[in-house]
Amino acid sequence: MKTVEATVRADGEGDQRWFCGGGRHTWKATAEETGGAFLIFEDDLDAGKVTPLHRHPDADETFYMLEGEILLHVAGAENRPLQAGDIAIVPRGIPHAFMVTSGRARMLCLQTPGSGEAFYREASEPVAAGQSAPPVDFDRVRAAAASTGAIELLGPPPF
Repeated sequence: MKTVEATVRADGEGDQRWFCGGGRHTWKATAEETGGAFLIFEDDLDAGKVTPLHRHPDADETFYMLEGEILLHVAGAENRPLQAGDIAIVPRGIPHAFMVTSGRARMLCLQTPGSGEAFYREASEPVAAGQSAPPVDFDRVRAAAASTGAIELLGPPPF
């Protein structure tokens, strides 16, 4: 087993990346820093952001809402709103999607194990000082999904 060191980050610290699905990630702990055990990032979500229906074949995904509201779709269940303080755990292989229903939303996203990090790196770019968010680039998201296998895009947003 790989030996890892403690990771301590203050609010706002961590690698910041524009996720080309709409929003800014602040990476709190990478797969490398956790010995592959998990990846956790804060997702600062744009109003109206919506994800396609997708699943993660090899990782469980947990959403913990910090601010705002999303509408979560999980296959086989009723759509559920999530707001500050709410949590959702989506086991690997379960199709899901979400849509931001407030002016802005922030959540912590935890993936266990951290094997999906390559997807997020390929589908994002570093935030540069003074730079505004690039337009949503679903072609880039599809290409990153295909090359990494960390996410399977199953169809359009179910909303």
